[in-house]
Parts: sequence; C-alpha cells; structure tokens
Amino acid sequence: MNAEEELDQTETRAEIGKRLPSQTGAGFLAGLLFRAFLGAGVALFLATDRGGKSGRQLRRRMRSLRESAMDSLDEAGSRTRKELQRRKKRLRAELERIRQRARERARGMKEAKEDLEG
Repeated sequence: MNAEEELDQTETRAEIGKRLPSQTGAGFLAGLLFRAFLGAGVALFLATDRGGKSGRQLRRRMRSLRESAMDSLDEAGSRTRKELQRRKKRLRAELERIRQRARERARGMKEAKEDLEG
C-alpha cells in the first residue's frame, strides 16, 4: 500500500463529500455558462454594428462557447466517473474489512461461549 492509499483511507466521509463538488467543477461550469450567455445578451444590446456582421460574429462566438461548454461537460463527466469508480472501490474494500472484523468477533464470541459451557 503506497502513501496515497494510506491518506485516502484516513479521509472521513465529510471530507469526501466536501471535495466532490469542487473536483467535478460543476459550480464553475454553471458560472461559466451563465456569464457566457449574459455576455452574449449584453453584446446584443450594446452592439454598434447593426448589420449582418454583428450577427455573424455573435453566432460564431455562441457556437464557440457552446462547443467549449460541451467539451467542459464531457471532461467534468469523465472526471466524475473516475472519482465515483475510485470511491466505489474504496467502499467495497471498507465493507470487506468490516465483514472480516464481524466474522472474527463472531468466532471469538463462539469460542468464549464454548469455553463457558465446556
């Protein structure tokens, strides 16, 4: 077991819960999308060029923002899946440790009972 695994095992559930939103970047991404659409709306009102040029520029920019947002969502989804897989593995290992301790305690209680009876 390496040092990173040892640190992971000492992490409490509260710490894990606090860390997930910041790792997924969901809050950051939502803020980014909100600001992008707000900026596009303001640009419509403040545009000095009323012709087709402003519209084309705005459409290009919106397309670029949409593609960027989709890339960010894909990346966040990928990171989230990896984190969930890592946590699932840790939870299974912890469950197995708990089961083993329960078996050992049950065995110990059975032996103690046999000692008292015998």
